[in-house]
Amino acid sequence: MESGRAFTAVIKQDGPWWVGWIEEISGVNSQGETQEELLSNLQSALKEAIEMSN
Repeated sequence: MESGRAFTAVIKQDGPWWVGWIEEISGVNSQGETQEELLSNLQSALKEAIEMSN
């Protein structure tokens, strides 16, 4: 990830799923069966978005 840059993850539980997105980068969103899985998925999606923008 970018060193020194902070991102805001918004996470919510929607029925049995956890859903979330990164406020600062449109299109970086994910879901997971657990909060931990969601956070891992969001980190992966954020990393890919940053790599694609460089």
